[in-house]
Amino acid sequence: MKSTLGSRVFDTFNYLFLAFVSLSTLLPFLYVIIVSFTDPTEYATRPFVLFPYKWSLASYQFILSTPTFLNSLSISAFLAIIGTACSLLITSGLSYALSRKKFRLKRQVLMAILFTMLFNPGMIPNYLLIKQMGLINTVWALILPVLTSAWYVILMKSFYQEIPDELEESAKIDGCTDIGVFFRVMLPVSLSAIAAFSLFFAVAYWNTYFSAVLYINKDVLRPMQVVLQVLLIQASTQVGDPAVAQMLQSDQMLPKETIKMSAVVVASLPIIIVYPFLQRYFVKGMMVGSVKG
Repeated sequence: MKSTLGSRVFDTFNYLFLAFVSLSTLLPFLYVIIVSFTDPTEYATRPFVLFPYKWSLASYQFILSTPTFLNSLSISAFLAIIGTACSLLITSGLSYALSRKKFRLKRQVLMAILFTMLFNPGMIPNYLLIKQMGLINTVWALILPVLTSAWYVILMKSFYQEIPDELEESAKIDGCTDIGVFFRVMLPVSLSAIAAFSLFFAVAYWNTYFSAVLYINKDVLRPMQVVLQVLLIQASTQVGDPAVAQMLQSDQMLPKETIKMSAVVVASLPIIIVYPFLQRYFVKGMMVGSVKG
């Protein structure tokens, strides 16, 4: 089709408008990165910097040498690694069991799982449950209550149902038990789904915040997102956690703004690095269990 003058003008306007919107959403991220690398002496004289004359790693060296921040980083890494592994084991195992026709209690268990999607007991009953289980002020309070999701179980169940039953039958002919079939046959076949869900779980555990605020009172058990939130508030209000206050008192007299921006970059960097390499698994994960024509 031959484009008219009106259509070309309309397309040009759309491109310019979308470019402006994209730039406006990108600028805040670029500003955070630029300020984090700005030399402290320059930022003290030029608070608003779009392109610094002198770059520096002083803010990163400071926060990465601070015990409070490093400890929160290790807690978040533990949640992302151990929590993801446990969630994958529970979700894939439960989904596989529900996908088997010979599982007699499949209907009852599935209805119980669906019930959790429709009804939530609320924050206070959940807190009382965690307290009765003795999980307050433990990292397991951030893992066990969210080990799996009803939606993820249903999606992975649909994925396992698409795997031919002949694979399971041939494995059992070779002498595999049900556990052996699951670990030696089903898990290797479902690596794409496992990779997709591992990303979902890892991002959720890495960004753990609200449950940590509810269940964690000890400074040494706070994940990075909580420490980052306290750091941002305390740098603005001058009141808050004494442990975080030490991060804002530097012998090098670093500007608090550069410290905040550096902490934001470090907290976001792992997901930013991992996502481009595993982005295709997000697309596959969204198609897990979809109906094929």
